[in-house]
Formats: sequence, structure tokens, C-alpha cells
Amino acid sequence: MPMLERPISKAAWTRVAFGDVVRKVNDKVDPWDSGLERYVAGEHMDTDDLRIRRWGLIGDDYLGPAFHMRFKPGHVLYGSRRTYLRKVALADFEGITANTTFVLETKDRARLMPELVPFLMQTEAFHSYSIKHSKGSVNPYINFSDLEAFEFLLPPIQEQARLVEALSAYRNADEALGAAAENLAATRSAYVSHVISQNGEAAEKVRVGSLLVDGPTNGRSPAPSDSETGFKTVSISAIRDGVFDPEGCIKFVEMTPAEARPFIVQSGDIFAVRGNGNRDICGKVGISRQTHPDLVYPDLLIRMRFDPSRLLTDFVVAQWNHPAVHGRLISRAKSSNGIWKVNGQDIRAHTLVVPPMDAQREAVQFLGALDVQANAIQARFATLRDMKRELFKAISGGVE
Repeated sequence: MPMLERPISKAAWTRVAFGDVVRKVNDKVDPWDSGLERYVAGEHMDTDDLRIRRWGLIGDDYLGPAFHMRFKPGHVLYGSRRTYLRKVALADFEGITANTTFVLETKDRARLMPELVPFLMQTEAFHSYSIKHSKGSVNPYINFSDLEAFEFLLPPIQEQARLVEALSAYRNADEALGAAAENLAATRSAYVSHVISQNGEAAEKVRVGSLLVDGPTNGRSPAPSDSETGFKTVSISAIRDGVFDPEGCIKFVEMTPAEARPFIVQSGDIFAVRGNGNRDICGKVGISRQTHPDLVYPDLLIRMRFDPSRLLTDFVVAQWNHPAVHGRLISRAKSSNGIWKVNGQDIRAHTLVVPPMDAQREAVQFLGALDVQANAIQARFATLRDMKRELFKAISGGVE
């Protein structure tokens, strides 16, 4: 990936206002007579993602009167409502959007390269300014006239070309890694589906209650402690990607050794998320890879210890979190005040397949190889984020 091998001198950079170099496109059309097929609403744009990955079809859905702004390939779309969502997108097709989504373009290509505009709008300096100058509390918004006053250092066109080359290479690498991660996840899901279908028909599924040697047992959430000594607990965010990982979500609690002992996290323990506002997260499980002698699990997690002669823990997690298997459990979930919950009874009644141990070992070995590749992709993502941070510092004159 091309990098900025020689330092950028900012001596020739000039301070400009956003409105001096970027215009708001007001190309109003009737969507029904425009001949266009696609429209983009706010929910089709993702936070910190320039690619438009979803859209609606004109004629298939109701379009309110606000949807009359045409955009074309190369235009930048900016969500002016709830700007803290950081929705900036680069159009690669022609379509319609609402007047609350700004359609933007450079005023003079010889002064500001159009390819640099979306990256400029992804900098922390731009987002901070937009959020600070938004109006309203329930559904905050910003006017384009307010954005026009945002000031930044504009590089000479030759330096812009260097920045665009490096940023475009970063974006291409990010897209390639994202596609690799998606393909890996699809391979994993398809493989687990294959193992399940090959080793268990409906009649051969076994209730979880008969596969456990301990649990399901709810955790405990004692009072928080002001001191940073003693026992600790975690939030449910410790369950991620099939693993119980306490890093970054620990807090200290008031608890005696006798009170803590039944809830200490042991290596091989599997924890299910008992409740969450997101139905897809409720009921997901993660395995602890080590014993944490000073860590207790909270009451929003349910601990399970499986009979190792029946099921390997890694195979339990892979099977349990598979969409079809998790979907069966979550069909039992109940919603209260916007929170989806499963209980011990739901978990005991949940069913899993129990393949021969050799088949489980083979599956765990294959899935482990996929995990190695997934971890390598995540490491590359981390490197890319560092590169992006340095490049954005260059764009914003070292502000970030």
C-alpha cells in the first residue's frame, strides 16, 4: 500500500472554509418520473463506511415527499440528522435521496480533488465540528450553512494527489480484508451446518439439560467497590465472537471470598447472555479460555459446564452460536421493557446434536484453523487502522 514516504510540508497549505470549496447539490427531481431505480435513506448508510451497501427500490416502498434529491456517481452523501452517527458515503451509482441527506461535490476540481472530499469529511475534526454545531436534542440536525463555516488546511493539488493515492489504497485494502472476513464467516457457518446435518436429525437432538454436569446457573452482581482491589466482575460485552474475554469491561465489586467462590470464572466455563435489548445477542455464548481466580460472572450471564465425555466445549460454542441453532433458542426468548431474556428453563430445553467424538475433534480442528485466519485478518485490520489514523492526521494538519 503506498505510504507517504517523505514528510509533507504544510508551508504551502492554505486555511479555507468548507463552503469555499464544497457545494451542496440541489438537483430536485420527481422520483416517479426520473427514470431512476434506487433510493438511499439514512438507514442504508453505515457509520464510518464510505460504501453504500444497501438501498431501496423506487416503486417497491413508500417514499415520503422529502425524497426528491438526485445524486450521481462521485457525489458525497452526508446524513445531516444525528450527525454523531458519522454517516458519510461515496455514491457509485445514480439515485434519489431525501433532502435531509446532503448531496455534496467539490466546487473546483483544480482546487480540491473530488476524491479527497469524503476522506476530509471522515476526519475527527469534521465530525466534532458537525456534532458541536448541530441543533435540537431529540433528533439533532445541522444546516449546510453551518457546515460551510468549518475551516481546515487545504493542501496544494500535488499534495492532495499523494494523499488521495494513499487513502484510496487504504480503502481498497480495507474492502479486501472485509470481503475476506465475510467469506471466512460464510465458510465457518456452512461447515458447521454440514457437521450438524451429517450428525443429527431432529430425533437425535439432545436436550442441553441432559448434557450438563453443572448449571445452568445465573451469576451474581454485587455492589460496586470504590477501591481497585479485591474481586472483579464484567459486563455482558465480555461475550464476543464465541469467547469470554474480560479485557476492557472489568469493574471491582464488594464481595467476600465465601460469597465469590461459587461464581469464580473457571477455564472451560461456557456463558450465555441471559438478557439484552438486541435479540441477536441474547442467548449467544462464549467460552472462558482460562481460570480467573478473582473474577466473578454477573447475573446477566448464565454459566454452563458440559459433560466432556459427551461434547467438546469448542464444539458446543460453534454449534450453539450457529444462526439456525441460536434461532431455535431465541424463539423461546421473552421481551420485557425492550429487553429480550432467556432463562435456565429455556436453556435446559434447548437441543444440540452430539456427533461421535472423532467427528467433534475434526470439526474443532478445522474451525480452529479458520480462527487462526480470522485473527490474522483482525491483525491486518488493526494495522490498517493505524495507517488510517496517520493519514487522517495529514489531512487535518496534525489535529488528530
